[in-house]
Amino acid sequence: MAYWIKFSYDRKQYIVDLDRVSGFAYEPNARITFWLPDSAYPIVVSPQAHPEIHKSLLTYIQHVTEIAFELYWVKIDYENKQYLINLKKIGAFSAEPNGRITFWLPEGSLPIIIHPNNNSETYAKVQNYIKQSTGLSLP
Repeated sequence: MAYWIKFSYDRKQYIVDLDRVSGFAYEPNARITFWLPDSAYPIVVSPQAHPEIHKSLLTYIQHVTEIAFELYWVKIDYENKQYLINLKKIGAFSAEPNGRITFWLPEGSLPIIIHPNNNSETYAKVQNYIKQSTGLSLP
């Protein structure tokens, strides 16, 4: 089911299906960044500058974390931000000999790298997701 929101940003009107967004990045100053589906264009929302959008995003995030978080959403602390990532939107995973797993958000160019020693719970969840969704595993 689609979860559409309408908002103004940078003098443009947008209508976006949040179910197609692959991830959200929280910053310590309460800003939320997400990338438009099928685009590398980031939308950066602060509660002061865009209170309506910010509230809509928080409502959506609460909604998905209540109904589907355990299935395919994962939280990762990475580069001073907390990412909430929909693993169903990830199209490729890479493993290194040291055990690190790398994947890329479809809309962004930023690689997300997780290590079993730094984030063991998230690492296990990603490994489990890969196994269940593809039937394959990474070392």
